[in-house]
Amino acid sequence: MSTTVEVTEPVAGVRVLRLNRPDRMNTLNAELVDTLHARLAEIARDRDCRVVVLTGAGRAFCAGLDLEGYGDPERIETMGFTLGTLDRQRLIAGLVERLHTLPQPVIAAVNGPAAGGGLALVCASDIRIAATGTAFAVGFIRAGYSACDIGLSWLLPRIVGAGPAHELMLTGRRFDAEEAHRMQLLTQVVPEPELLATALAKAGEILRNPPASVELTKQGMWLALEMPSLRAAIELENRQQVLTALTEDQPEAMRAFLDKRDPDYRYR
Repeated sequence: MSTTVEVTEPVAGVRVLRLNRPDRMNTLNAELVDTLHARLAEIARDRDCRVVVLTGAGRAFCAGLDLEGYGDPERIETMGFTLGTLDRQRLIAGLVERLHTLPQPVIAAVNGPAAGGGLALVCASDIRIAATGTAFAVGFIRAGYSACDIGLSWLLPRIVGAGPAHELMLTGRRFDAEEAHRMQLLTQVVPEPELLATALAKAGEILRNPPASVELTKQGMWLALEMPSLRAAIELENRQQVLTALTEDQPEAMRAFLDKRDPDYRYR
């Protein structure tokens, strides 16, 4: 079993996914991408997992694509250069879609540089926290590719606004955690030794809410960004409210809130 993505459970209900190629700054290669797909697929089916924390081993979160070799020559040999490259591109970009549609919310605990594909993974997460001094960059354009890659052209403008996103994409310049926080890419910036604890504390806040309510909220908040009208969003919200009101966990959430105690959810 590949160790390029480590999975731990430091707190019941929380899985920490740690990208684990520290000698290569956790850059994306075939093994890491395949392994991360597999781990996320397992988590999507795991009803005991309520929150995911995504982070990196060593001094980087993820420095993007491994430019020294992706490691899948058989793909090109089998499919040819053009179709093989397209297939590889779809697989890498599929990580963003998988994070985006994962039932559980994802907290990115950005422990170091996040560039290119690494920045895309950060943007695809639901909550983003970084260590002080962390560097970010779109990256693709500096390597000679389009800056519109791995979902970034859709995600980044919706998080920070079109103006800042377009400037970052056209220049490919580096920006630090403090600037990322000012533009609201990040919700918190903390000293590196406090990063994982801060992410776990945020996960703990989420755990106080019913699992189905959290899952439908994640789905609804991202779908709302794609909707053309207020009316469409409200109609989806109406259905979500009725669904969650009819779960067994809803009255437990209300009783726990009124009794000022920890809830005991059944995910039913």
